[in-house]
Amino acid sequence: MNYLDNFILIALPYLALAVFLIGTIYRYTNRKFQFSSLSSEFLEGRRLFYGSVPFHWGILFVFCGHLLAFAVPKAVLAWNSQPVRLLILEITGFIFAISMLVGLINLIIRRYTTARLKPVSNIMDLVVYILLLLQTIAGLWIAYNFRWGSSWFSTILTPYLYSIFKLQPDTSAVILLPWVVKLHIATAFIIIGIIPFSRLVHMLVLPLNYLWRPYQQVMWYWNRKKVRSSQTPWSLQRPKNT
Repeated sequence: MNYLDNFILIALPYLALAVFLIGTIYRYTNRKFQFSSLSSEFLEGRRLFYGSVPFHWGILFVFCGHLLAFAVPKAVLAWNSQPVRLLILEITGFIFAISMLVGLINLIIRRYTTARLKPVSNIMDLVVYILLLLQTIAGLWIAYNFRWGSSWFSTILTPYLYSIFKLQPDTSAVILLPWVVKLHIATAFIIIGIIPFSRLVHMLVLPLNYLWRPYQQVMWYWNRKKVRSSQTPWSLQRPKNT
């Protein structure tokens, strides 16, 4: 094992996880109100739709697929024991990865060709876009050139990731994988490390309270015709219903 492999497969994961944990705690406790994606929808909405929707559906499925292979590798291998089911899983994952790539490209074009968005963009946005683009292209390259990734992920990468979390890193199998897979691993940990310092932090505060909060009701007591009429003078008090 050379020094580069040691850094990518052992040092980088621990460094990224430490930065993620410390950075997230600091930002939440000291800059809580910045836990947001800083939405730009009110500045431009039409092109956002064609970028955000395919990107988020794509990344959601791809992420959940990786998570399943990590959490229940035996179940994934059992599913893949039938060739038809393996093909369905691989093709579906590839389609959603393409959806993610298309959405990401649309978001990048929108971000840097819409004049109204330039004042609210920063260098970290560019870093995130580059990393996500690199990660997506590498993932598609791996899926196309090194088939049946859901199976070898469950048998090679899952034990490696478990060893990282158990503080007993074992890279004996993963070190033999192609360089593009190692690049994919490294980029993933870098993205995890920069989450607290980018718009990606909004992933950590899903608005789950919307699922059980009471319905919001808007009560209108004003005379609508008078409120909306250009002839009605401005007043701190509502117009009378006369």
